[in-house]
Amino acid sequence: MSKADLETYQVQLSQVDTALEADPSNAELASLRSELKELIALTQTAIAQQEAAASSSKAEASRKAAASSSTAKVWGAGDDCLARYSGDGQWYPARIASVGGSADNRVYSVVFKGYNSTELLNSSQIKAMPAGYQAPVPPSHKRKLSKAEEEEREKKKKKNEKKLEVKAAKAKEQMAKQQTWQKFAKKSEKKGIHIAGVSGTSIFKTPENPLGRVGVTGSGKGMTEVAPRGKHKFELTEDANP
Repeated sequence: MSKADLETYQVQLSQVDTALEADPSNAELASLRSELKELIALTQTAIAQQEAAASSSKAEASRKAAASSSTAKVWGAGDDCLARYSGDGQWYPARIASVGGSADNRVYSVVFKGYNSTELLNSSQIKAMPAGYQAPVPPSHKRKLSKAEEEEREKKKKKNEKKLEVKAAKAKEQMAKQQTWQKFAKKSEKKGIHIAGVSGTSIFKTPENPLGRVGVTGSGKGMTEVAPRGKHKFELTEDANP
């Protein structure tokens, strides 16, 4: 839930309130008004919790950054290094992709050059490259992935699939909300209640020509013929009784 959602619900509530003023006894409008109020309250609570969590995370990050003042080399994302590969225990050129863990126990995600395989290592498993170090030419064939690498790749794949499922579910939920609102707006329009932002057309069609005919659009019938009007003639009759 975001602030944009909250603004949308508040606008809808305002429109329902306006509609209720025109039709106070409408039970459907009253029910929708109650649901919108509850939805607004839940959204406001969720936004407040998100802001509190973000503020807490920021403060924690600042505290950790201040506490991590040591003389050891500080590695960062993008740094080149030598990293120990778990498959054979040898050191290979690598690049740090990201840094995680705590200040006392850093965890580095490194990508081995020439192989594009990734491992999570600690500080003892990476070291600086010696001066003038020449990286060995990688073999023409790709190294077979270890079991841990395959599991990591499968984990990333499932994570990406989960993200796509969440996005699809959110899109479906948003579409359902939109369809519900449009359905309500159309019902209100039929009852003669105008809601701002919803355009409709009358079923009655009136031609611009003053001599034109009036009809109902979509009825399947032609326009109503204009009946000619003549003057009424009065006739004198003889009274049967003199």
